[in-house]
Amino acid sequence: MKKINYILIIFCVSLSNILICCAQPSDSEIIISPNNQVDIWLTKSDESVKLQKQNTNLAFNTNYNNYQSIEINSSQEYQTIDGFGYTLTGGSVEVINQLTQIKRQELLQELFGFSENSISISYLRISIGASDLNGSVFSYDDMPLGQTDLTLSNFSLVPDNALIVMLKDILLINPNIKIIATPWSPPVWMKDNNSTIGGSLQPIYYGVYAQYFVKYIQQMQLQGIAIDAITPQNEPLHPGNNPSLSMSATQQADFIKNHLGPAFQAANINTKIVIYDHNCDKPEYPLAILSDPQANSFIDGSAFHLYAGDVSVLNTLHNSFPTKNVYFTEQWTGSTGTFSGDLKWHLKNVVIGSMRNWSKNALEWNLANNSTYGPHTSGGCTMCKGALTIVNAENFTRNVAYYIIAHASKFVPTGSIRISSNQLPNLNNVAFKTPYGKTILIVENDGAATEIFNIKINGKWVTTSLDGGAVATYVF
Repeated sequence: MKKINYILIIFCVSLSNILICCAQPSDSEIIISPNNQVDIWLTKSDESVKLQKQNTNLAFNTNYNNYQSIEINSSQEYQTIDGFGYTLTGGSVEVINQLTQIKRQELLQELFGFSENSISISYLRISIGASDLNGSVFSYDDMPLGQTDLTLSNFSLVPDNALIVMLKDILLINPNIKIIATPWSPPVWMKDNNSTIGGSLQPIYYGVYAQYFVKYIQQMQLQGIAIDAITPQNEPLHPGNNPSLSMSATQQADFIKNHLGPAFQAANINTKIVIYDHNCDKPEYPLAILSDPQANSFIDGSAFHLYAGDVSVLNTLHNSFPTKNVYFTEQWTGSTGTFSGDLKWHLKNVVIGSMRNWSKNALEWNLANNSTYGPHTSGGCTMCKGALTIVNAENFTRNVAYYIIAHASKFVPTGSIRISSNQLPNLNNVAFKTPYGKTILIVENDGAATEIFNIKINGKWVTTSLDGGAVATYVF
């Protein structure tokens, strides 16, 4: 009689993964693969594990099982990634500077460095003048009431000296970090209501305001700070913030095609012009501007937030104007949110959702604030929770937004390319290949139960599991 050898497969279940141990054709001998081929970094919704590397022993194989599979196709490529990060608000700078010099430098290395203990933030958003998360309102050319400065002779970056110093320190750590800058309001003397809140930019000042952007970019460059992109206005349909400005799509198109674009061209400025910078519920705004041929010629792409609408709108813009980029530039975590709820929603929408809908970046809102959600302007956001809370000169805490971004920024450097991966029920995911030959898969379990699944690539797979509400980044 011919002897039949059976292969015995043993699943060794842990909270974070499943180990496959394959026996040789001998019934008694079981060999565990000596080489782990997949690193897993895990965060659990109950906060018991936060961005911790797991002790795994996973090897790709072809042993059949009935589990569902996330299949990665590295030959199907999408957008190139610019980076992941936060807005470095004036308030963030203020509270981080309250740390001791040693602690401050340690924190900057953790945030922007490339060591095992760093999260390697690769993209920052900053405000042109004050945002609502500055301690006070200012522009770079404030004038007494009733006075104007048509030649911008009073223009000065001095009110943002602390921000500039910190950016220089960050650039020493990562000289290639990308920066997008946006104003919350122009100088009050350019507006029709003489207020930092709301109002519109007067058309007679469109040309002067374009030169304001030119001066900003040139003077930042003299400081050694390259501005990769600007948006003409933060949240142009939300004029109730302090500071803020109302700017319609028609006004923004006019400003870009007749003033800002030509001004950049004349000054040989290569900084990208990115439009809109507001919620996903009004795609008609960026679509209208991009449909204007003259404005279109100066525009790199459109930027979005997700306080309303659906992140799939980014795909709508891409399909309508496939040569124009899309960006995701802001989403806040609030003082009333929960770690578990924010972890799931933001990974699903801000990171995975934006990436699967062609975004070149994914940014959470405020990098840091204090324990009372300050500083902020009078009328500014009182509930915005930073990725960090600076407690005192020696201590800070890492909040949920820290881990939301870190699950991407630590592993997906600038220049990575999104590649194809299929979505599974409850398992939201996105895959990348890095410039260094690694494949990265980020998975969020949107359900309550543990999911067992395969990660399949090039005809082989590993089997793993992910707790309900948990997030994992797989590196192989």
